Amino acid sequence: MLSKRTEAAGWQLRQATGGIPPEELVAMKLNALLLDPAVLGDEGWAYLERICGMLPDLGVVVCTGRSTVAQRVRGLRLGVDDWINKPCHPEEAMARVEAVSRRHRRNRPEVEVGPLVAGDLEVRADQFQAFAGGASLDLTRREFELLQLLAESEGQVLEREVIYQRVWGYAMAHGDRSVDVFIRKLRQKLEKRSPGWGYIHTHFGVGYRFDPESTAAVPEPVVVEVERPAPASDEPAAASQAVHKTFTAA
Repeated sequence: MLSKRTEAAGWQLRQATGGIPPEELVAMKLNALLLDPAVLGDEGWAYLERICGMLPDLGVVVCTGRSTVAQRVRGLRLGVDDWINKPCHPEEAMARVEAVSRRHRRNRPEVEVGPLVAGDLEVRADQFQAFAGGASLDLTRREFELLQLLAESEGQVLEREVIYQRVWGYAMAHGDRSVDVFIRKLRQKLEKRSPGWGYIHTHFGVGYRFDPESTAAVPEPVVVEVERPAPASDEPAAASQAVHKTFTAA
């Protein structure tokens, strides 16, 4: 029921029957977590404490069965933002999640992030777009998130699994080639708009590294042979030898 309601409201709902590690929750880029500690059994409270301690910016709403005042107070003091007793109406659960998310957004300090410039490339997080030579790369949302992740990790080799988890938001299935496909599309757009630069480098069997390198050809020295006219009889014979001069193309 909750899944159908959230889908109709345009939400992205992800369901799990076990405790998701905190680092995976970060990669999911969630606004809020709706949790029933009873689902996790004896580990429920320990997991709740770990999540609230490690992810203070994540809105946490507990939705569980009958609970005592002591349990609710304990949860709120751990860092839980709201508490709902089952059974509850889906609309109420959604409204409480919205309220928690709204409070966290209000308390989050506004940080102005300037454009990220690398080579001929300018990545604008505020526009979800990148530009090369003043022209837009016309990236999709997923392509931009991939480019932003790589650019912010300049010089580091990111494994395919790490890229997938951070951009797609969940673990990569065995044999999934989505990262490689999107890297190829991204390279094609970069080469079209910024042909004088190479940005994304492949580390075979591992992943990818973002490191802008100019691909402009360096002019090679041009050797021109100049033959002097035959010398007069009184000039040294050595003067008749060809003279080589080296010129460098501009």
